[in-house]
Amino acid sequence: MTRSLRVVLSCEHASNAVPRAYARLFRGHTRVLSTHRGYDLGAHDVARALAKATGAPLFATQVTRLLVDANRTQGHFGLFSPWSRALPEAERKALLARYHAPHWRRVRAAVRPRGAVRVVHIGVHSFTPVWDDAPREIDVGLLYDPARPAEADFCDRWAALLRRADPSLRVRRNAPYRGISNCLPTALRRELPATRYLGLELELSQALLATAAGRRRLAKLVGASLRELGGGRA
Repeated sequence: MTRSLRVVLSCEHASNAVPRAYARLFRGHTRVLSTHRGYDLGAHDVARALAKATGAPLFATQVTRLLVDANRTQGHFGLFSPWSRALPEAERKALLARYHAPHWRRVRAAVRPRGAVRVVHIGVHSFTPVWDDAPREIDVGLLYDPARPAEADFCDRWAALLRRADPSLRVRRNAPYRGISNCLPTALRRELPATRYLGLELELSQALLATAAGRRRLAKLVGASLRELGGGRA
């Protein structure tokens, strides 16, 4: 297979870890760290499997999003959580400098277009299958900017491959979130040409990621589809 695409993977909510210096913020509230508010359950396991299957580099954060959200731009209200928002400005700046900025810097360097090969940047995430007491009728979401034809075309073909591989898989485009919401790929689209950079997010239902077997199965399906699209090892 000729590699026509260069895949770069990121996982902005990979961990629910809290450095010791900030443990005081969650005293009496540690349970929240194990919920979808604290991290994306199963996303890092799938991202690592995809990196192994495709040979793509993976950049993952190592602290909970409740300290600082690596998938939000600086200045966005959701950058800090109710637990970290009240920190003194100096401490908030320290969180940005230690955890947020390095992640963005590494991803930005990795997705910089080189030669004629297009970069497909995929942020790997997971979502809770029930929101506001209503089930989400979706297993896999492919998020993209509809105004960028290359992204729309890629996700059309990606969705078709996933459905062909498993007709029972409920694959939706720009669901359960909008592909142009505040996030790392949206920010990078402003910096990079649409013909050379595809900024996508892969959203996986945590209902399918609850077990190791489920994570392996989904990673195998997604990895095979990416290779067929020309973004991985032959």
